[in-house]
Amino acid sequence: MPDDPVLAGITDEAAYDIGGQLSVLDELGWKAIELRTVDREAVADLTDERFDAVATALSDSGVRVVCLASRIGGWSRPAGTDFRRDLGELDVLAGRARAIGTRYVRIMSYPNDGLSDRSWRALAIERITVLAERAERHGVTLLHENCSGWAGTRAERMLDLLDEVASPALKLLFDTGNGVAHGYDGFDLLADIVGHVEHVHVKDADERGFTLPGQGTARVADCVKLLRANGYQGAWSLEPHLAIAPHEDGVLASGAADTFVAAGRAMAGLLR
Repeated sequence: MPDDPVLAGITDEAAYDIGGQLSVLDELGWKAIELRTVDREAVADLTDERFDAVATALSDSGVRVVCLASRIGGWSRPAGTDFRRDLGELDVLAGRARAIGTRYVRIMSYPNDGLSDRSWRALAIERITVLAERAERHGVTLLHENCSGWAGTRAERMLDLLDEVASPALKLLFDTGNGVAHGYDGFDLLADIVGHVEHVHVKDADERGFTLPGQGTARVADCVKLLRANGYQGAWSLEPHLAIAPHEDGVLASGAADTFVAAGRAMAGLLR
């Protein structure tokens, strides 16, 4: 593989427990993880004792954390949600990011729940400005994903968000498959934001649902080429959505670990 790409996984799509999550990484031969949940609890909700146990398991396995995937501004935290929940989550995750050796926290930009477009934009920018200022003080970087929220599906809004917030603690996360799932052309969007992408999620999909990377219509291979042509050096984090949809019931399908490994091998093949 060129330049020894960092292959990582959002492994709660393979197993609930940290042992099972590490097992699929071991089978793939990967040494990086993006943490979202352990035992179906968000990283920010784990007790200190349980988080310390997770950190120890990762260290003992030689696995590093590339990002913490938060709920901040996401599908479960629409615009009407009490902002204090997100501020509190960021404070917890910033401390845990430092403890576990990553500087990245994934966020989104607040799904609308009744605001006018103008008010929605203002709220998203205001909140993310506050979050970015807080993140900078904590020494972490927020990664806004092309998913839920005001700036989730349109490149011009993502660029507007970056311009308005104007913080070194805010960058973009590009998910290769979200365009198909949310009804826009992900490759075209990437072409407009590629210089700002700091982290990548890999998934693929077609009109019937999610697929192994490379088997859908998301043009994953073309996205990889475009990112590399523009100097992308970050991790490639697998989030296949083949055995779980985190915004639905969060229950893993039978054979989730095997499905994740198959998706990981497909992703690795695209990155060779």
